[in-house]
Amino acid sequence: MQIGTFLARRLVETGVRHLFGVPGDFNLSFLEQIQEADGIEFVGNCNELNAAYAADGYARTSGLAAFVTTFGVGDLGAIGGIAGAYAENVPIVHITGAPPLHAVNSGALVHHTLVDGDYDNIGRCMAEFTVAQARITPANAAFEIDRVLRSCWLERRPVHLQLPSDVTHIVIDVPDSPLVLADPSSDPEQLRIAALRIVEALDAASAPVLVVDADADRFGVTDLVLKLAEKCGIPCASLMPAKGALDETSPHYIGIYAGAASAGPVRACVENADCVIGVGLRFTDSSTGLFSQRINRETFIDLRRHDLSIGALQMPGVMLRDVLAKVVENAKPVARAAAIDSPVAAYSVEPAPSRADEALTHATLWPRVCRFLKPGDVIVGEAGTAHAALVSMSLPAAASYIAAPTWGAVGYALPALFGSLTGASSRRHLLFMGDGSFQLTVQELSSILRRDQKPVIFLLNNGGYTIERLILGARSAYNDVDNWRYAELPRVFDRRDNALSLVVKTVDELEAALTQAEAADRLVFIELKLPTMDAPALLKQFAGRLADFDYGERGPRNPSPTVAHVSDAHIAVNHAVDERA
Repeated sequence: MQIGTFLARRLVETGVRHLFGVPGDFNLSFLEQIQEADGIEFVGNCNELNAAYAADGYARTSGLAAFVTTFGVGDLGAIGGIAGAYAENVPIVHITGAPPLHAVNSGALVHHTLVDGDYDNIGRCMAEFTVAQARITPANAAFEIDRVLRSCWLERRPVHLQLPSDVTHIVIDVPDSPLVLADPSSDPEQLRIAALRIVEALDAASAPVLVVDADADRFGVTDLVLKLAEKCGIPCASLMPAKGALDETSPHYIGIYAGAASAGPVRACVENADCVIGVGLRFTDSSTGLFSQRINRETFIDLRRHDLSIGALQMPGVMLRDVLAKVVENAKPVARAAAIDSPVAAYSVEPAPSRADEALTHATLWPRVCRFLKPGDVIVGEAGTAHAALVSMSLPAAASYIAAPTWGAVGYALPALFGSLTGASSRRHLLFMGDGSFQLTVQELSSILRRDQKPVIFLLNNGGYTIERLILGARSAYNDVDNWRYAELPRVFDRRDNALSLVVKTVDELEAALTQAEAADRLVFIELKLPTMDAPALLKQFAGRLADFDYGERGPRNPSPTVAHVSDAHIAVNHAVDERA
């Protein structure tokens, strides 16, 4: 089989049905083979960074994803999105069309390189943000393609394949059997002992709690977490990156745990527990209210993807799904009173009283958004204002939430929406994105319209980077963005005029817009006019703490008395000089 055809076959066997990317002369021979391959379609993007974000969004709702760029210029254009997928534990296969192997071997000075004869520098860059890499040759193709794809699945992180343009059509011997992406098996005795110890810890606990992070979703164990919660009456909390991973309508789900930034009842439930079982936890600044978590390490059971710890005891060779399944099987049923009557959320479906002509604010917006959400929705939240609001509300059953709170790159959400829609077109998709973020990746709106996708896009127009204003520079020009005519952009990007565009300034206009969106069978673009410094309470709280964390007690928000005194004296001297002049 030809090498490129074999790679296409392997991608299909891993569940990849769409290949995102941007064409370039070094990848065109492979794209010709993709056009001829069964079960996979090339989906073009407006630039390489957007292609990486689209692959990320695709992987969130469809499993493993793939995208293609051309060497050098395309790779480095995409590297921010690849790094983000690495930080967020998202399985993406990055395929780059490399210069022909004869040019690589001879060190020829060709375009898209640094014209220094070094063909390893781009690979070294990509190796920093991927868990496996290979340059494909006729000698290694059959082995390396399988190794790299398996590594992507094993670690749920990006991998990098360089495919030289002159080897794609070389014929090699390939395996007849399909590629199976199976997770590794646990050591049987380690598994037995680990499960026994966890069951014993649960038996001895009077107030246990389960806390999950994004890996619970990435490694497909949320069903087991809820089974354990139901069997043993254990409350469940999520860290912020795992928003939407658990069924938030479950009677055992209590809400988001974020250290000192948690709602009081959730914080008390987690921090007063005498047995905390964590599933894939990573205590980052953004998920813990700047490292304010308080968990008793002596009784902490830390279940990770391929190993675990019980207190100070480390146990390698025990896989996440295996140990959860064993604990569910062996745990004794327990009936416990609910720790919290219902999930704790800052926004409920009941809005505060307001006048119909009242100007739209976050306080009046988000309760109405709660009512608009439906079971099974895919909700995409951009970093900043939108994400802070969305993690503060309870999601309906079977809803998925897509965000990148750990990497936090603004502009991620729109191309991620495109990727998720491409793979999961039967589900309703909603995007919530700020104006500043939107301007970074706005081109991908044309891709959404080109493929006749029908999301509901909420553009939060608050005149710039509100999250940055809350951290520093409330009135500084560097936090401003130009105020585009956002609602006109769907017509600019699609001459068929298929979209419904609306501008909302008041509460009654919002109600009318949501009613129209419910009935529309086309893309709906709703520009929400919001006050510049208005924001969800969670964002205001986090921004102040982050400023202290970033700049310290003598930073620009909190100048020391000495600095203030010197500054005042300097102003007085200058004033006296001006007076004498």
